Amino acid sequence: MGTKGTREKAAGWRGLRKKLIGDKRFYKMVLTVTIPIIIQNGITNFVSLLDNIMVGQVGTEQMSGVAVANQLLFVFNICIFGAISGAGIFGAQFFGNQNFEGVRNSFRFKLLFCAALVLLGILVFVAGGESLISLYLNEEGSAQDAARTLAYGQSYLMCMLAGLIPYALAQVYSSTLREAGETVLPMKAGIAAVLVNLVLNYILIYGKFGAPALGVEGAAIATVISRYVECVIVAFCSHGKKGKAPYLNGVYRTLRIPSHLAGQILLRGMPLMVNEALWSAGMAVMMQCYSMRGLSVIAGLNISSTISNLFNVVYLALGNAVAIIVGQLLGAGKMEEARDTDTKLLAFAVGGCVFIGLLMMAAAPLFPRLYNTTPEVRALAERFILIVAALMPVQAFTNACYFTMRSGGKTFVTFLFDSVFLWVVSIPLAFVLSRFTSLPIVPLYFLCQAVDIIKCMVGFVMVKRGVWIQNFVAAEK
Repeated sequence: MGTKGTREKAAGWRGLRKKLIGDKRFYKMVLTVTIPIIIQNGITNFVSLLDNIMVGQVGTEQMSGVAVANQLLFVFNICIFGAISGAGIFGAQFFGNQNFEGVRNSFRFKLLFCAALVLLGILVFVAGGESLISLYLNEEGSAQDAARTLAYGQSYLMCMLAGLIPYALAQVYSSTLREAGETVLPMKAGIAAVLVNLVLNYILIYGKFGAPALGVEGAAIATVISRYVECVIVAFCSHGKKGKAPYLNGVYRTLRIPSHLAGQILLRGMPLMVNEALWSAGMAVMMQCYSMRGLSVIAGLNISSTISNLFNVVYLALGNAVAIIVGQLLGAGKMEEARDTDTKLLAFAVGGCVFIGLLMMAAAPLFPRLYNTTPEVRALAERFILIVAALMPVQAFTNACYFTMRSGGKTFVTFLFDSVFLWVVSIPLAFVLSRFTSLPIVPLYFLCQAVDIIKCMVGFVMVKRGVWIQNFVAAEK
């Protein structure tokens, strides 16, 4: 009996290993997709980190003002992401089905929708930017510090408006390229852009090489210029003589989209678009709740989020890999292969982020020392970083579950899973704890982040049930 039981246990472990771990060919395929995305996003976030440090060297009020303005711009950026993602689930499956006209129509939909969002974003920020920034300034101490933070934030926000158009257009191109498995060109364009941004940050923030020292305005101008560089590179290389995207040939001959396809994209994509808008707005509300504990919390969260974004590129890139690889398999009708591939990608995302989280913990005591700020802000930043690092495997799993359901067009489910959970569970918790208790910010922040463990369990059940396994573009020829 003992020998038989041992053999059965060994067979069970082998079966589990085969289910969760792929072969060399599998990981080569995954890394081919993810590494360019990791490099592009990693360099982008690394330069954002240096940008943040440069502004942080100028002063705490400048850093806090830029942090609040960037939180508002983050809402716009995620709305753009939602707009392109709604059509992107069609783009990936169209490419897997070798339907290039479908890819072009998905591109056109993204273009038109993003144009509308850019116009709306400019109107909102011009009319209400100052009022929105003021919502975060709950400093119990100096009113002068709050006023300075407001002025810096407003100045930065107005300069950044000039970069909304190239940012949106670059995202339309880059997302379409990635859906077709072309991740190198967006990476190259991103690298060029961040190098331009880094050099101009140094020159314009501090006033080097005879340029005026513009501070936060210099940081904004550098970012805007870098976005034009990225947009020009990715668009030109997609359409040049040796264009990287033959499936985009003739994409501008018309901006008309078949009405039935536009209806399908809206039907499946609208929950995703609304989800991203609500999620990004929800994250802004969460930060506003945290800001009830003072401006030092905003500064600490800004430092924490800067390094967190650098490490988070790994699980975010793996989420993109799920959307691209699994979406293409579903579009090609390879349902069982899609399920098997998705399971291995989920395991890879969690395992990889255990390691990344440990690296982040090691950096937690060191990184805040790079900022010219108070000991209180540094101590808060270190604790926030440790919390994010400890929960990184949870975030990796929920992110991969989200992209799994999205790849199969289950966008209403992702809407419930993502933004509805945020607004129904996380935000009420943060609101109550920040306004009706005296709980210190560190345990408050931990509780609000750890509640995502519930979402992790829900995601596991939904993915295991396989409701996302479907091909919804087979009839679109």
